Amino acid sequence: MSNEFRHVDDHALWIDPNNTDHLIIGGDGGVYESWDRGKLWRHAQNLPLAQFYRIQPDNAEPFYNVCGGTQDNNSLCAPSRTDVIHGITNADWTIVIGGDGYKPQIDPNDENTIYAQYQYGGLARYDKRTKDLISITPHPASGENQYKWNWNTPLLISPHKSTRLFYAAEKVFQSDDRGENWKAISPDLTRKVDRNKLEVMGRVWSVDTIAKNVSTSIWGAIIALSESPLQEGLIYVGTDDGVISVTEDGGDNWRQTFSVSGVPDMSLVEDIITSVHDENVAYAIFDNHKRGDYKPYVFKTSDKGRSWRKISNDLPEWGSSHTIAEDHVDPNLLFVGTEYGLFFSQNGGRNWSKMTGGLPTIDVRDVEIQRRENDLVVGTFGRGIYIVDDYSPLRTAAVDLKSNAATFFPVKDAWLYLEGNQYGNEKKGSNGNSLYTADNPTYGAVFSYYLKDGYKTLKAQRREQEKKLEEEYKDTPYPSWDALREEDNEEAPTVFVEVTDSQGDVVRRVPANADKGFHRVAWDMRYPSLGPIQLTKPTGYIPPWGHPPKGPIALPGEYTATLKKRQLGKVESLGQSQSFAVKLLNNSVEIATDREALLAAQQKAGDLYRQVQGAVRAQDELSSRIDHVKLAIVETNDSSEEQAQKVRALQADLANIRVLLSGDRTISSRQEPVPWSVSGRTSFIYGSIVSSQLNVSGNHLSSLTIAESEFQRVATLMQQLNNELSSLEQELDGIKAPWTPGRVPSGS
Repeated sequence: MSNEFRHVDDHALWIDPNNTDHLIIGGDGGVYESWDRGKLWRHAQNLPLAQFYRIQPDNAEPFYNVCGGTQDNNSLCAPSRTDVIHGITNADWTIVIGGDGYKPQIDPNDENTIYAQYQYGGLARYDKRTKDLISITPHPASGENQYKWNWNTPLLISPHKSTRLFYAAEKVFQSDDRGENWKAISPDLTRKVDRNKLEVMGRVWSVDTIAKNVSTSIWGAIIALSESPLQEGLIYVGTDDGVISVTEDGGDNWRQTFSVSGVPDMSLVEDIITSVHDENVAYAIFDNHKRGDYKPYVFKTSDKGRSWRKISNDLPEWGSSHTIAEDHVDPNLLFVGTEYGLFFSQNGGRNWSKMTGGLPTIDVRDVEIQRRENDLVVGTFGRGIYIVDDYSPLRTAAVDLKSNAATFFPVKDAWLYLEGNQYGNEKKGSNGNSLYTADNPTYGAVFSYYLKDGYKTLKAQRREQEKKLEEEYKDTPYPSWDALREEDNEEAPTVFVEVTDSQGDVVRRVPANADKGFHRVAWDMRYPSLGPIQLTKPTGYIPPWGHPPKGPIALPGEYTATLKKRQLGKVESLGQSQSFAVKLLNNSVEIATDREALLAAQQKAGDLYRQVQGAVRAQDELSSRIDHVKLAIVETNDSSEEQAQKVRALQADLANIRVLLSGDRTISSRQEPVPWSVSGRTSFIYGSIVSSQLNVSGNHLSSLTIAESEFQRVATLMQQLNNELSSLEQELDGIKAPWTPGRVPSGS
């Protein structure tokens, strides 16, 4: 069985009982399938499975990246969003360094410089541009023992100087020149206990014990490391043997805590973070699962580590905690990752709630905040990386939500760009369902709102009251006919977001959800679609060419969004209006600088498209009316031959109009060239320029002039035909002909 182009560390093997050449093997690299007894392997690349130890977002613009270290599958990075419709594919990931990764660090001022590591302290600096990788691990001095690098060695870029690194084994090392030179700034900060003298399974074992010290981290090493962003030189250190050490002078002096009340001694200090609000505050996570203790231990200090108090409180008792993050705006908003999911607190840790909304119950190993975007980046050990886009609504307390009928949250500025494609004009292109794609964040300006109760129809409100009475075994009086009639005729309440420009003109009304709870909708930064209205929406798979062109692209600039409801014939605003900007992603010199002129051209072509598409639908309606009138004349005894000839003449006229409007099918259906129809020319022009940010070419503008002229002729002919048909339809009433579409009985 070959290992060529296949990951090592196999764990499971299935042999097809009906074809023993067919194998499926599972291991650290995922799932592989072979049809030739293991000579060649196919890798299943569409399984959303990845074990991230730690993750880190950068500050790249316009879209930030996320880097992470995985179990036996390298340290790697990917964009949080792409500018193509497919989302994020496997091809968007970049491997930074091999092995088992931990927490990469990215230069906050240069996203091309990444510090990454592999197990047991293998540290390197990576340049994304050149792909150069240079080892920068601190070396021991002559005669000095090798350092005790943990499997997951802590690495930190100082928040006060981007070229300053901290790295830790049993002692802390500092470099002020990006890892070129190092100095130790601490002594051994562990308990200095000989692990060979510790009991394992109730006793001390001799040297020949199988794998006693193999494939395990050397015990007595630093795991947690954090420097205060508010006080330079205030550094916290946590070890795998339960020691917390603090220095306030960059390492000249250290004080140590060997026991924290409420935490079993020698519990792993898995994470420490320092507050961005108060230099006296820090948070620590302890993990005691190696002793069969799966409780979460989350603690806070308000005196620079001199004392600690528990804030785990009502977190589930079963589920070790691994990491913590503090919101950079609200110091009481905290996030904790546990063995069984992600939890948040809005009151500084007094109470915790589980975050769901698509996040599975999974081991959450790391949580970081991309502060510019207010995004919560979540690293899991088993299901890859999740991002909660703009979690800022969590800064609003639940009690505040309950005091208002509706809450409309602030709106983030939106980048204006056009999504491209590189696999074909669909999410997975023509690659089939096996192509793995992770969704991009929602495109456009995203609106978040909360409805305390939602808005229901009169019938739904009545049934709600009746159900309460039914549960109490009380009468449910039969409604009056007037009440039922009002229910039958009611238009269901709707909620929408109205977007206005800086002049106060309405640009778009975005349909929204009227149900109780939290919702998000997005405006695609376009004016409304100009295609004909359809009361029934198509269902099932719709190819990209089956969608009509969208509306013109809105201008970059300032906008205002207002949440509104329409109920019982009245429109009311809900919550406070929110202002936001549409920002141009000006990533090409080809982009039109005169956006007003571009919008005017798109609107001009769009208005013609609107009229022409209306004419296409109208000709179908005219055809149906003519067919009905033609048959009605046949079925009416008092009809005349003159009327029969009139309707046949109208049918012939409509056929000629159809040729002008939609093309000569007699010739084109036989694969011969015909003049470009008004509909074909207009659809092509509008479809070409409505999804472009470039200046409209003279070719398109001159062709648009032709289309306008030709359509004017078609419109005149259609109006004339409609008038003649309406006159003939009126005659039908006089001869008592059966009803036909378009006729309203006069009653006389």
